Amino acid sequence: MTPPSPSRRPRATDAPKATALPKAPATRAWVRLPSGKRLDLLNPTPLDWEDEDLAIGLARTYRWGGHSAWPLPLSVAQHSLFVLALHRLEQGEDDPRADLRELLHDADEGLLGFDCISVVKPFLGEGFQKLTAQLQTAVFLRYGISDWTGEQKRKHKKADRIAAASEAVHVVGWTKTEVRNTLRIPHESLTFDPLVAIYGGTPWEPWAPGLAAERFLMELSRLLKAAA
Repeated sequence: MTPPSPSRRPRATDAPKATALPKAPATRAWVRLPSGKRLDLLNPTPLDWEDEDLAIGLARTYRWGGHSAWPLPLSVAQHSLFVLALHRLEQGEDDPRADLRELLHDADEGLLGFDCISVVKPFLGEGFQKLTAQLQTAVFLRYGISDWTGEQKRKHKKADRIAAASEAVHVVGWTKTEVRNTLRIPHESLTFDPLVAIYGGTPWEPWAPGLAAERFLMELSRLLKAAA
């Protein structure tokens, strides 16, 4: 009887052919917004969010690293309305497009959900600067806002820094001397809160997120109608 032949050793050519792996998709950084819309932070378009999403994002994003001498921290939404109020006091004229630009000057932070302390920004590198610039460009395109001229930018930065000095003293708890010597903000803090004349309440008290979102959205809607 012929003995059974030994089992043939498998050869490399017998292995199933490997299928090509799908190409990895380009890098994405998706966030799902309260409206259900999705925003790719690395490739934003002007249609990726609703006005309510922006208002909520700004109301839930906090200045000063979230630190506050009050029970609540100060939202970027409230800060944005503060800077708008200072702009109006300075300009003394009705210009809805210019007002929109002031109101939305930190809108990228609401979409990103992050307000970086200004002196830390250079340490985050060019990638972070590009990301925030792309978000702000998408915001300006959506709302039909032109960029600042040199003089407009100078006035805006002054209002923004006066707001920062006032917040540092009245919201966070820095002294005026510390604002000048430690924070290096070359402006005096205000002695009055311009938002009280508009909304009432306790001067300098941070608003709850829901209230901040409501007030920001109301002002945004009003300005959009006026600018149409």
